[in-house]
Amino acid sequence: MTQRRDTDSSVGTAKARAWLVLLLAGAFEVGYALSVGGSEGFTHLTWSLVGAAFFLLTLFALSVALRTIDIGIGYAVWAGIGAVGAAILGPVFFDENLSSTQVIWLAVIIAGVVWLKLSDRPTSDA
Repeated sequence: MTQRRDTDSSVGTAKARAWLVLLLAGAFEVGYALSVGGSEGFTHLTWSLVGAAFFLLTLFALSVALRTIDIGIGYAVWAGIGAVGAAILGPVFFDENLSSTQVIWLAVIIAGVVWLKLSDRPTSDA
């Protein structure tokens, strides 16, 4: 019985780590999107190199997270984080606008990402 609890605990810890790595992958994805925007079609070397670094980091972190998280859920969360982060930070770093309608739809994406995370909780067979 004690061994089962240890196994359950280690599975929960692995899941939590995977979700943290997925959040990190999402942050790298935002960095990649903003870097690509700053590179202006890869015509600025520094921004292009930063973009390439973020691209490699986001793919690596995503692949690590997807060892534990289902690919459909993990990819959707990763893409949602990237999309929302780039949309919110685009106006901060570039001459972009964010309308109230866009904010509402970004909130819908955020709600979807949260619900996907909540749906990943293990169900009890008892």
